[in-house]
Amino acid sequence: MNSYYVYILTNSTKKVLYLGVTNNLSRRISEHYDDSKNSKKTFAGKYNCVYLIFYEKFTDIKEAIAREKEIKKWRREKKENLINGFNPNWDFISVL
Repeated sequence: MNSYYVYILTNSTKKVLYLGVTNNLSRRISEHYDDSKNSKKTFAGKYNCVYLIFYEKFTDIKEAIAREKEIKKWRREKKENLINGFNPNWDFISVL
């Protein structure tokens, strides 16, 4: 069974949020880290969004994409409430 993830990254000061969807969370986080070091052409790279603070797991890619689109439309406050319910201290989550 395949797994898909909607995830939120932030930068070291926790001022910027980046939202994405992937089928391999650890690989995708590594790609964001590489972008922040090597390329400022992407949003995550430009703002150094490499710290995972939230994720949801899905088995259906269509559901994951729909959820990503839903959350992207939210105001910052609602996104913060979502993160707070999952990770109240906004700890940086390690993905192996």
